[in-house]
Amino acid sequence: MAEKFQPLSVSKLDNDYDVIVIGSGGTGLSAAIQANELGMKTVVLEKEEELGGNTNRASSGMNAAETNVQLQHGVIDNVADFYHETYQDGGRLNDKDMLGYFVYHTAPAIDWLADHGIKLDDITITGGMSRKRTHRPASMAPIGGFLVKSLLEVVQKENIPVFNKVRVNKLLQDDEGKVIGVEANADGLIKTIHAKAVILATGGFGASKEYMKRFRPDLADYKTTNQPGATGDGLKLAEGVGGELMQMDLVQVHPTVQQDNPHVYLIGEAVRGEGAILVNAEGNRFVNELNTRKIVSNAITALPEHSAYLIFDQGIRDHAKAIEFYDKVGLVVHGDTIEDLAKNLNMDPENLKKTVATWNEAVGNHDDKEFHRTTGMDRGITKPGFFAIHIAPAIHYTMGGIHINTKTQVLDGNGDVIKGLYAAGEVAGGLHGNNRVGGNSIAETIVFGRQAGQQVTVYARGLK
Repeated sequence: MAEKFQPLSVSKLDNDYDVIVIGSGGTGLSAAIQANELGMKTVVLEKEEELGGNTNRASSGMNAAETNVQLQHGVIDNVADFYHETYQDGGRLNDKDMLGYFVYHTAPAIDWLADHGIKLDDITITGGMSRKRTHRPASMAPIGGFLVKSLLEVVQKENIPVFNKVRVNKLLQDDEGKVIGVEANADGLIKTIHAKAVILATGGFGASKEYMKRFRPDLADYKTTNQPGATGDGLKLAEGVGGELMQMDLVQVHPTVQQDNPHVYLIGEAVRGEGAILVNAEGNRFVNELNTRKIVSNAITALPEHSAYLIFDQGIRDHAKAIEFYDKVGLVVHGDTIEDLAKNLNMDPENLKKTVATWNEAVGNHDDKEFHRTTGMDRGITKPGFFAIHIAPAIHYTMGGIHINTKTQVLDGNGDVIKGLYAAGEVAGGLHGNNRVGGNSIAETIVFGRQAGQQVTVYARGLK
């Protein structure tokens, strides 16, 4: 077991770098590694004490099409299908150029991770996709923590400096408007750090009451699955230098979030991908569980109690390792039989038994007459014990953000490039349209993190 990664003391912070990366999630770490390997003197600045941002909370996997991993599992995929399904699922509001760049660079991103010893060699499926293209480690460990830990090991090996508790207050510009560095509060000390380019990898605004009130007042009182640092800092920094924000009203609510405790837990889509169903308080199914997050969330919110139960068995549990964690923290209700489980949920046992029997028949015939579900039907709910998790929708992901182009360059209100400023990951808008597909955010962090690392290098070399 590697020692836990230790960020550097702020006394080691230089005044000058080629590239400053703000944020230490999947995007920031990928960008830093890529820029560093291309010869750039790179630094990562993180405002929180904990590194990894929202990436730590990702559980399902990383979508990619036409990978060798898929072929090893007998899955024959097509990048064009990946494009069309994502475009359809995003309400056709996705930026087509961004989406095109994205889908064609997912397979190379899987290879790039593997080249760094980060192997995602198991696959599953998430809502809105027709094939298994969600890559995850063979251990089936939740992707986020695995990825952050693995990327930090690469960062350590390559001696890339990472600082925590350093909050960037503003971007510095020269007389021509080029971004040339940052002013930061380094654990109480105000410091000016110069650079040839700055990458904003600060994540979204899912934990920002201020931005929610401004763009989605109807969600202001919703709970969030985001870590507390997801407050839209990158958006403020970009706005401060004239960066344009786009599609800011497009906020994704995740359908399956356990929120009965002060700590909110996202129950990953892989649980449904491996075969779980959703039932209402009466024990009846009410939706195709693997429809898009938007549709499933709206269906749950429309129920009288605005919440539902995920129902699954030991067979499904064996294929979704995150359930062990959910159980450990007390989120899982148990039953020896379906009737037993129903009693523990104050539900009519006959009703739940009938629902599960009908579902098992649908799985057997591969024909869900009730809700036309076609994926996540590899196994029925038959293997004792039986389990449930109480869930309701919560703010999960912000599709809108800074307007960038495919080179991750930040654009102003006229569509002109703000030189020296790049943004990637959830802080940037446009890729996902009005609904992000499960597994696409982790893919976005690697694909566009790498692209930002490459493009700042092209720019810095041009400055000479």
